[in-house]
Amino acid sequence: MLSERSSVDIHALKRQGFTISEIARRTHHDRKTIRAYLAGERKPGVRKRAAPDGFDVFVDYVTARLVEDPHLWAVTLLDELRPLGYDGSYPTLTRQIRDRGLRPACVACAHVTKRANAVIEHPPGEETQFDWVEMPDPPAHWGFGRKTAYVLVGSLAHSGVWRAVISPSMDTPHLLAAMTALLGLLGGLTRVWRFDRMRTVLDPGTGDLTAMFAGFAKHHGVTAVVCRPRSGNRKGVVEKNNHTAAQRWWRTLPDDLTLEQAQASLNAFAVGQDARRREGEQGSSTAVAMFANERLRPLPTAAFPVIVTEERTATRQALIDWRGNRYSVPPELAAAKVTVSQRLGADIIDIATLSGAVIARHRVAEPGLGVTVRDTGHVTALEAVALASAPPGRPHRRKERIPPGTAALRAAALLTGPAAPVSTVIDLAAYEQAAKNRNTLR
Repeated sequence: MLSERSSVDIHALKRQGFTISEIARRTHHDRKTIRAYLAGERKPGVRKRAAPDGFDVFVDYVTARLVEDPHLWAVTLLDELRPLGYDGSYPTLTRQIRDRGLRPACVACAHVTKRANAVIEHPPGEETQFDWVEMPDPPAHWGFGRKTAYVLVGSLAHSGVWRAVISPSMDTPHLLAAMTALLGLLGGLTRVWRFDRMRTVLDPGTGDLTAMFAGFAKHHGVTAVVCRPRSGNRKGVVEKNNHTAAQRWWRTLPDDLTLEQAQASLNAFAVGQDARRREGEQGSSTAVAMFANERLRPLPTAAFPVIVTEERTATRQALIDWRGNRYSVPPELAAAKVTVSQRLGADIIDIATLSGAVIARHRVAEPGLGVTVRDTGHVTALEAVALASAPPGRPHRRKERIPPGTAALRAAALLTGPAAPVSTVIDLAAYEQAAKNRNTLR
């Protein structure tokens, strides 16, 4: 490898009329090296590899992914490259992206606001931080009926261990249902819950906790703390985990997963994050090691009595989807909109019309099994309706031969008129004349 100074020297000697051999003797370099630099085949300061670069085969994929998503995290890209055969380290990947200039600049995000970060101590077992994350463009077969899914993330402030629950709505019943599931995933209670100023927690008119959420907090025996206005970085632990969930899990989530499969994928991803390193008072440690010091209190034995209600559209087979299973409704409501209600902790769902009349009640199956639960009365009524609405006889085949029938032929005869009668009378005089002619010839 030649330096920039040596490159300048050999080009000057070449301009002065020296041959390549003379330049090689003067600069103590090989003639092939001098010839390559003079021809522009090699660049000063760039060492030629003795072996081919193993990253070359991944350049096209990395380039395409970073063009599609300029903000894709390198660690997320590393997760995608592992199944493709990449065995390099994370620092090697970032160096290759940086040296090759593979990440394009995002003009739209060029202006970033910077602000100071406060240092906040979080003793073990003190605080759990909760926050909603809006995830755009959920799969249509999840049945949310909107362009946004919501993920409630809960993070233990001391250890950084976090879990998350997917929800179709951010209203108060869905918040409490998601928190109930989330607390079960975290495994216990801290002394304080921290939220931002969400309307389902804080009444904007009075500045006090809402009545339903206050009852939920009393049921669990915790203190609810709402961040002060315009005081950023008070929930830094959960906000960083929000970013991780959005960038490393949601961005690469396949479209063909059911809601239950997506939730299982989110659980597995969050558990996988427990092994990451964190800085604490005792130095660097893993999140799972710090979790052992959290001293979480046990959850209440009974669930808080809140009813979750969602709207569904029945299929033509008079079925509705609920938590990965299907339940029957009366056949009169086939293809109609209904509401499904379930109380937390109960194994019964009520299906009602939009006016509020309950028309079906089912015992729920284990979520995500894909089973169909039918009421025998619904089955009988659906069969009766289907048979009554079916046309008589069998349906016609597309290439069936059906010639004109009796009625069609009779109508055709009327259109063409009566046929001329055919005479059957034989004139015997012709035979008599033929006999006379025969006798004359003899």
